[in-house]
Amino acid sequence: MGQIDTGAPGAVTMVCGTRPELIKLAPLIQLLGQAATVVYTGQHYDAAMYHRIRRDIGCPGRFHELAVGGARRGAQLGSAVAAVDDVLAQHPARAVIVQGDTTSALAGALAANANEVPLVHVEAGLRSYDRAMPEEHNRVAIDHLADLCCAPTPLNRTNLLAEGVPDERIAITGNTVVEALVTALPGREEEDVVLAAHELRPDGYVLATVHRPENVDDPANLETILRELRHLPLPVVLPLHPRTAKRVEGFGLGGLLTGLKVVEPQAYPAFLALARCAAVVVSDSGGIQEEVSVLKRPVVVVRRSTERPEIEGTFGTLVAPGAGVRAEVLRWLDDVPGHRERLERIPSPYGTGSPSTRIAAALRRLVGDERVLSPERVVVPPPASRPRGSRVPRSNSSS
Repeated sequence: MGQIDTGAPGAVTMVCGTRPELIKLAPLIQLLGQAATVVYTGQHYDAAMYHRIRRDIGCPGRFHELAVGGARRGAQLGSAVAAVDDVLAQHPARAVIVQGDTTSALAGALAANANEVPLVHVEAGLRSYDRAMPEEHNRVAIDHLADLCCAPTPLNRTNLLAEGVPDERIAITGNTVVEALVTALPGREEEDVVLAAHELRPDGYVLATVHRPENVDDPANLETILRELRHLPLPVVLPLHPRTAKRVEGFGLGGLLTGLKVVEPQAYPAFLALARCAAVVVSDSGGIQEEVSVLKRPVVVVRRSTERPEIEGTFGTLVAPGAGVRAEVLRWLDDVPGHRERLERIPSPYGTGSPSTRIAAALRRLVGDERVLSPERVVVPPPASRPRGSRVPRSNSSS
């Protein structure tokens, strides 16, 4: 895939601060190449995970690493806005790109607005309509500040139009998770090594992830979820998020981890191997809802609301913490091969090919510079058309 040429190193500033943001922005960073300045705020920081992902995001023109994590949300936001503002003052940008709905994304949007720099929002138009979610406030604010809203799906575009965002500020691009996943998906031999390391067999276990405040900061919800997982008929693999581990210990719920296969947070390729071979996934993650639609696996979403309703009734179902979790998992376990065959035939609502190329094309139109994108367009076949664990050949730029 050709790299963007804006005529100056670091001409486009990308702001991120969490592991999912780095993963999802990696294809776009690789495409931008030397034209990108990456500002990593350190909103969430896990040394092992960060360094693994850092190796995979290519070589941007500049990389600024900040340390705003560990503070209250308001203080974190203020520190991040000030820090990004300093970067923009030192290195003027043609545009600022933010992804998703994190505090870091909002900080990048506010700093761009303060510096009168065009703002691009990747993953725009997602709505849960749940005002109890801090992320909902963030994504609405970012969308209305953005000069370009890159909506993954037609539903996201509809949400934006309903809020009065002009159609000319919206581009339907698909979701960059499609590229990131296909690039990181391990081959069959690597996949088998991951399963063997955990003494697992394909379709013989459940993969679970729990980390959202609504679940882990509420002792009753966390206890209910862990009990539901313990009573499932298959082994449950639980990569334990640092936040969740802290809450389990603080609430005295450590005994409920007995009987679960608790593992460390996984590198992205290893996690994809576990997800691809699981009979069913149980999660409160937003990104996993997208990933299963590419991997063609079912997910039980344990939350009170979701901003990704596109998968409901096909790849996943939304349930609140309670007896419905186990009941819904058992429904997916009643015919694992049959469900898997059915899901293989359903296209992901988040697109195929290279969303980052489409985002870059929209960026070119925004800044009015024909040099911003090479005309090359790369289309990558989705994993559903390939045998289990087979790997898509990488282009020279690995994007």
